[in-house]
Amino acid sequence: MSTRALRVCYFGTYRPNYSRNQILIEGLRRNGVEVIECHETLWHGIEDRVQTAGGGWLSPRFWLRVLRAYARLVRRFFQLEAFDVLVAGYPGQLDVYLARLLSWIKGRPLVWDVFMSIYLVALERGLGQKTQPLKSRVSLALLRRLEWLALRLPERLIQDTGQYVAWFQQVHGLSPERFRLVPTGADDRVFRPLPPPSQEGPFRAVYYGTFIPNHGVKYIVQAAALLGKDADICIELIGDGPERAEAERLAQELDLENLVFTGWLDKAALAGHVAQAHVCLGAFGHTPQSLMTVQNKVYEGLAMARPVVTGDSPAVRQELVHGEHVYLCDRDEPASLAEALRTLKGDPGLRARLSTNGYALFYSRFNLQHLGATYANHLLRIANHKGTI
Repeated sequence: MSTRALRVCYFGTYRPNYSRNQILIEGLRRNGVEVIECHETLWHGIEDRVQTAGGGWLSPRFWLRVLRAYARLVRRFFQLEAFDVLVAGYPGQLDVYLARLLSWIKGRPLVWDVFMSIYLVALERGLGQKTQPLKSRVSLALLRRLEWLALRLPERLIQDTGQYVAWFQQVHGLSPERFRLVPTGADDRVFRPLPPPSQEGPFRAVYYGTFIPNHGVKYIVQAAALLGKDADICIELIGDGPERAEAERLAQELDLENLVFTGWLDKAALAGHVAQAHVCLGAFGHTPQSLMTVQNKVYEGLAMARPVVTGDSPAVRQELVHGEHVYLCDRDEPASLAEALRTLKGDPGLRARLSTNGYALFYSRFNLQHLGATYANHLLRIANHKGTI
C-alpha cells in the first residue's frame, strides 16, 4: 500500500462559501489530506437556488447556464494532477451525473456529500404550488426522479444523521449501507469561545439564519409575545429569508418591544453578536428536514460555549443530552420556548453547566479536526477498496 497522503478532488458547482463545504474541506486538510478543488460557479445566491428548485430548472436558459459551467469544469478537470477519490460537494444533484462520467474515465471512485435533498427542500417550501400548481407537480415529480437516479451513481454517499439516511431509504429506496455519516459540526476558526456577555442590561437570546420553515421563526416571535415586558428578555433575529417578512409583520401586529431584527452580518460580526448572547436559539419548526438534522447554529453555539435552546427531535437526542449539553423544548410550541428562556434566565448554574459541557462535547467530537478525521477515514476506505492508493 502507498504511504503517500490521500489526494481528493472536490468537484462541481458546489457552494464554496457554504459552511458544510468549508468545514469538510478544511477538516480533510487538517488531517493531512490533499484537497484539489475543481469548482465553477453556477448559483447566484439564495433566491436563484430557491427559484431553480421551484421549477426554474426546467427552463432552457438554466440548462444553457449549466452547460457553460460544465464546459469550464471539464476543461479544468483534465488539467488536474492525479487524485485518488472524486468528491461531489453540496449541492450536487446535477454535478454527480458529470462527475460519474469523469470518474469512470479516470478510473477513480466517486463519493457524494448529499447533505440535503433538494426534492425535500422544494416539497417543504411549497415552491410554485400556489401560483403554478400543475407546473409545480410536474417539476416535483421530475426532481424526485432526477435525485433518485443521482443517488445511485456514486460508490459512497455522505450524510449528517441516521434519521436523514432513513428518509432516503423510505423515499428513494436506498440501502443504508451506501451511506456513511459525517455530522454537521461547526467551523471553530470562526465560532470559538469569546468573552461572555455583560451582566448588565436585559437577558439576550439570539437567532440567526435564513428564516426558512424548518427554523420555525414564527414560534420565536410568538414566544417573545408570551414573555412580555416583565420578563426582561430581549430576542434578536439576525439574517434574512423567505419567512422574514411574515415574522416582521407578526411582530408589528403583536406590538413587540422585546424583539429586534438585524440584517445579514459577516461571520466575524455574527460571532461577536453570538458571544454577547446569554442564550443561542436553534430550530423550532416541525418539518421533516428540521427533525432529521442538527442545525449548524446548534453546534456553533456549543463551539462558542454559549447555552443553546433548540427544538426536541430524535436527531438532536442522538448527539446531545437535554440539560447537559443543550436545553430542549417542544417544537411548534411558543409556550414551551418561552418557558425554556425563563428557566435559563433564572438559573445561572444551569447556563454554566450547558456552556461547559456543550463546549467540551463539541471540542471532543464536532470540531474541524474530528469531523475531518471521520470524513478522511471514509474516503480512505473507499480509495483502498478500489485500489487507487
